[in-house]
Amino acid sequence: MKFVTETIVLAVGAFIALLGAAFAQDRLFEAHMWVLFFVLLASTLFMVRRISFAPAVATKSSQDDEGYFDEVVKYGVIATVFWGVVGFLVGVVVALQLAFPDLNIEPFLNFGRTRPLHTSAVIFAFGGNALIATSFYVVQRTSRARLFGGNLGWFVFWGYQLFIVMAATGYLLGITQSREYAEPEWYVDIWLTIVWVAYLIAFLGTIMTRKEPHIYVANWFFLSFIVTIAMLHVVNNLAVPVSFLGVKSYSAFSGVQDALTQWWYGHNAVGFFLTAGFLGMMYYFIPKQVNRPVYSYRLSIIHFWALIFMYIWAGPHHLHYTALPDWAQTLGMVFSIMLWMPSWGGMINGLMTLSGAWDKIRTDPIVRMMVMAVAFYGMATFEGPMMSIKSVNSLSHYTDWTIGHVHSGALGWNGLITFGAIYFLVPKLWKRERLYSIRMVNWHFWLATLGIVVYAAVMWVAGIQQGLMWREYDEQGFLVYSFAETIAAMFPYYVLRAAGGGLFLLGALIMAYNVTMTILGYQRDEAPIPGAAPKLQPAE
Repeated sequence: MKFVTETIVLAVGAFIALLGAAFAQDRLFEAHMWVLFFVLLASTLFMVRRISFAPAVATKSSQDDEGYFDEVVKYGVIATVFWGVVGFLVGVVVALQLAFPDLNIEPFLNFGRTRPLHTSAVIFAFGGNALIATSFYVVQRTSRARLFGGNLGWFVFWGYQLFIVMAATGYLLGITQSREYAEPEWYVDIWLTIVWVAYLIAFLGTIMTRKEPHIYVANWFFLSFIVTIAMLHVVNNLAVPVSFLGVKSYSAFSGVQDALTQWWYGHNAVGFFLTAGFLGMMYYFIPKQVNRPVYSYRLSIIHFWALIFMYIWAGPHHLHYTALPDWAQTLGMVFSIMLWMPSWGGMINGLMTLSGAWDKIRTDPIVRMMVMAVAFYGMATFEGPMMSIKSVNSLSHYTDWTIGHVHSGALGWNGLITFGAIYFLVPKLWKRERLYSIRMVNWHFWLATLGIVVYAAVMWVAGIQQGLMWREYDEQGFLVYSFAETIAAMFPYYVLRAAGGGLFLLGALIMAYNVTMTILGYQRDEAPIPGAAPKLQPAE
């Protein structure tokens, strides 16, 4: 009987979606309501199969031997791997669409729709599930308390998956607010807000009911990410719907105020979703993997407060040489440059945690992956402040240099630290002695690293070439190159970018296979990784 309530809720949701489709005032809203109806109907049928009217008997609860609620974490890890592969695959398709325009299939699979699908899949589906899963795991261990709210954790997980499906199908159908980030429409935003508040309650409630008096620093970063993203999401998506049975809405902002709001949201999504949240991973999983304490706990606190205070002001650096007042542009640039210091303080703290355990870089590919992630974090947080300087930005802005910068951070920092966390979690969550194959982790590391280097380096060169071509004038003051000529010059770079993304995708597929075999309980007999142990030398 414990699934009856959930089944009723799903059935009511499916009925409401059916009514929405029946009385829709435009074709796109009707299509989206049919998507929602079939998703909820399938979920209802699945839940009905699990309902039992037999007398209740004592059953093992969905928690591990220590009393933690880890079942939802398991689902989160699986969802992270799944959405990662999907997001990386769409990214490769998008890269090929730029190199070979004939791959744009109208209307649903053109670049204008697949690009936001890729962006949201890797950030919010892959990264979001990774953050939810790891934060639920970390907060329970560091608080010595079971996840707060009982089945609230399940609501957060499945509610977030529903948001991902609705957002993804909305992108392909063309249902967005048509702004910088092509945000989902108002009803999807409202659903995400409800899910996110439930996430905050579950996480904060666990901290409030903790048995450990100290709040570990990783939880500071996770909590700041949850709270700030909620604020950013609500303000940036303030809109007035034209009809409650249609997709159209009007933003509460317009003109330069709208641009500033979007980049206040956009850059702080980078700062708190892609930085603060994943720093929570770094501060827990690197010490655990190398079995060493954090190098400087005091530095981690300074890192936290400096980062969250400065990041919130950096957004205007995306609007240099626009209608935004010059003082606001300069303010964003100054705070961006200041951000370099706390960011590198965190990088140094992460790397120096290996003090006394540097040999693990040679012997443990998971540690190698985490260390490379921190290195990319340091590189990206140096390059970002440099690109915010107006004189540099005049060359780099609107070019593929920005794309290279974003992907060196996203793939190198967010991707690799997430992969390391997954490899750490899977054997522990499923009670396995080790991963199916350590050598596959090594292959994944090298494929991912090579893919990132190829991708980023190619985009850096392409971006600088673009910027120089766009500002090339002849003796009469006319532009030397047309825009079409600059696009044609990008072809070899776009092909190489797709190749780099393909290497990264191949590494993710190897990870998916490795994780699947580990969960199924297999272990591969394999020789040690070459170079993992130094060769013995004869005594002299």
